Amino acid sequence: MPQPVLPPLTEWESFYVIVGSAAAGLTGLMFVVIALGAEARMLRGPEALEAFATPTIVHFGAVLLLSAYITTPRQTVRSLSDCLVVTGLVGLGYACWVVLHARLQEGYAPVLSDWIWHAGLPVVGYTCLFVSGFVLRRTPERALYLVEATALGLLFIGIHNAWDAAVWMVMRQAREGASNEPPGRTKLSGPGM
Repeated sequence: MPQPVLPPLTEWESFYVIVGSAAAGLTGLMFVVIALGAEARMLRGPEALEAFATPTIVHFGAVLLLSAYITTPRQTVRSLSDCLVVTGLVGLGYACWVVLHARLQEGYAPVLSDWIWHAGLPVVGYTCLFVSGFVLRRTPERALYLVEATALGLLFIGIHNAWDAAVWMVMRQAREGASNEPPGRTKLSGPGM
């Protein structure tokens, strides 16, 4: 049976240069968010950090890795398929470990949106990546669109989770600042405060 031919990956090059650059830049910004949170003593310990912040960096890193795979010269159906299967399997294992870790940590009580964005969607994303490795062997063009959707999904999951962490730190700092004000001053109020 003849091997399927990989469509020219040069068509995807601009897309992955943009997505990979975004992932790399956002990874750097996440380091800044964590550093500012640590400086302001806003983080609740290593368990919460490992359960909610570290996976965001991993998702950005996965997008960067996918960008490297697609732009690697002389990529074949087999080599790209193997890369996607292994990355999807490792990512899926890591996403499941994050779910377990989030359940066991005591520094932060996750709400429904946390479970969706930090646990559910990454599991779906890495499952899609794993499946795309097998789809690539039969219909490479369709698989490349699945990889593209997965890369964008992981990028947006990372953006949401980084933003969520930054907002949480700002809101917590505002609450603590308001509780330290002298009597007679108005405290901030609102949802989650």
